[in-house]
Amino acid sequence: MTLWSQFPFQVCFEVESMNVSQITLVPHLEAYKPGFFESLRSLFYFILPSESSFRDVSHVPDYTSAAVPAFFSLIILELIVCLLKGRRTLRVNDTITSLNAGVASRLIRLVSKRSIELVLYINVYDRFRLFDLPWDSNYTWILSFIGMDFAYYWFHRLAHEVNIFWISHQTHHSSEDYNLATALRQSSLQGFVSMFIYLPNALFIPPSVHLVHSQVNILFQFWIHTELIDNLGPLEYILNTPSHHRVHHGRNPYCIDKNYAGALIIWDRMFGTFAAERKEEDLAYGLVHPLNSFDPIYVQLGSLQSLCVRFWNTEGFWNKISVLVKGPGWSPGKPRCGDFNDLPQVEKPIIKHDPNVSNWISAYALVHYVGLVPLYDKLMLLRHTLSAPSQALDVTIQMSTAMCMGFLFDKKPYAYFSELVRCLLIATFFVTQQTDLEESHELPGIVVQGLQQLYLLSAFIWFLVLVMGDRDKGKLD
Repeated sequence: MTLWSQFPFQVCFEVESMNVSQITLVPHLEAYKPGFFESLRSLFYFILPSESSFRDVSHVPDYTSAAVPAFFSLIILELIVCLLKGRRTLRVNDTITSLNAGVASRLIRLVSKRSIELVLYINVYDRFRLFDLPWDSNYTWILSFIGMDFAYYWFHRLAHEVNIFWISHQTHHSSEDYNLATALRQSSLQGFVSMFIYLPNALFIPPSVHLVHSQVNILFQFWIHTELIDNLGPLEYILNTPSHHRVHHGRNPYCIDKNYAGALIIWDRMFGTFAAERKEEDLAYGLVHPLNSFDPIYVQLGSLQSLCVRFWNTEGFWNKISVLVKGPGWSPGKPRCGDFNDLPQVEKPIIKHDPNVSNWISAYALVHYVGLVPLYDKLMLLRHTLSAPSQALDVTIQMSTAMCMGFLFDKKPYAYFSELVRCLLIATFFVTQQTDLEESHELPGIVVQGLQQLYLLSAFIWFLVLVMGDRDKGKLD
C-alpha cells in the first residue's frame, strides 16, 4: 500500500485492494451527484443496494452534501406545519447556532477528515481483512448496514459514558430546542473519535460499501429530530423513531443515557439502555448543565473547559484518570456513570436561554447567514482546487460571522463593535477581491456585488448604532 499526504488541506492516497491496482481513491472524486428525490430517500434509508454499491470510494456519491436541499426543504416544511398548529418550536437564535455548528462540522473536511478516516479504514482493510466480500453483493450491503449501525450504537454510548469523548458530542445536545435544525448541530471533533470505533468493520466490509453506510446511517437520523411525529406503531419496536430520540435528547432524569440507537432501536433493547417516552411528562431538552450561550466556539468546546477544571481540581492520580474515562456525572465515591439521584429535576415552567433581542437583529442575522451560503457552497465544491490561503480566508469569514452572530444573540457588550469590524473587513475583502472571487470561486458577478452592498450597508448601520450610543441602545436591543 502506497500512502502519502498533503496537509492541512488535502489527503490523497493510492491503495492496492479489492483486486484493483494503483487506483487513486479520493472520496467522491468520480461520483455523480444524487438528485433531490434520491437525496430525500437517503434520509429515510430508502435506497437499494443496486443503486448504492460502488467499486471504490472515488465513485461513492457525497450523499451528505447532496442532501442539503432536502434538509432545508424539510426544515421549512416543519416550520410551516408548526405555524399552522400554533406551535413555536423554532427560534432564530438557536436555529442559526445549530446551522453554524453544522457548517463548522463540514469545514473540518478541509483538513481531510474523511480522507484520514478512509486512509485508516483502507489500511486496516488492506492488511488485516478476514474475508473478501464482493462489493456488489446484496448480502455485503446488508451486512454493512447492520455492522455500521451496531458500531454506531457503541460509539454513541461511549460518547455519552466516557467524559473525554463527551466533550465533543455535547455539541449536538447543547440545543434546548428539538427540531430538524437541531439535527444539524454537529461536532467538528467527533469524527476523529468515531473513526476508530468503526475499524472492526474493516476486517470484512469493503471501503466503498462502508463509506455509503457511514453517510446514510447519519442521514437517517435527521428526520427523527422532530416533535411533530408521534408514535409509529409496530415500527417503534425496530427502528429509532422521533419518539425514541426525543427521550435521548431529553434532560429529564429518566432520559439520561438512554436510546443510543442510530437506525435500529433493537440494540438499546438488547443492551438495557432503552426507555420509552412518557407522554405525561413534558420533556426539557439540552444539557443537564446548559451552556447558556450561542457562541459557536463555546458550543463546540464548552465541556472542555469544565473537564480541564475538574481534572485540575480532582486530587489523586487515579481519580484524575477517572475524570477522563468515566461518565460526565462521576465523582470520587460515585458509580462509573454517576449517581442518578444527583440529577437536577426539570424546572416548571421550562426556561430556555433566550436573551431578548429585537426582531430586526434576528432578521439581520438570518440575512447574513443566507448571504454567505454561496461562498460556503463554492468552498466545499472547489476545495480540491482552491489555494490554501483562499480556503483559510473563506473559513475565517464563515467562522467570524458565526461568532459575531453569537455575540449579538448573547447580547455581549462588545457585540456591536465586533460586528462593525467584521462587516468593514469583509466588505473590503469583497471589494478588493471581486475579480478573484468570480474566477477562482466561480461566483457570478451579481452575487459578489450583492455581498459587497450587503456588508457596506451593514457596516454603515453598525456605525450609526455605535454613534447613537447608550442613549438609544435599549431601543435597538
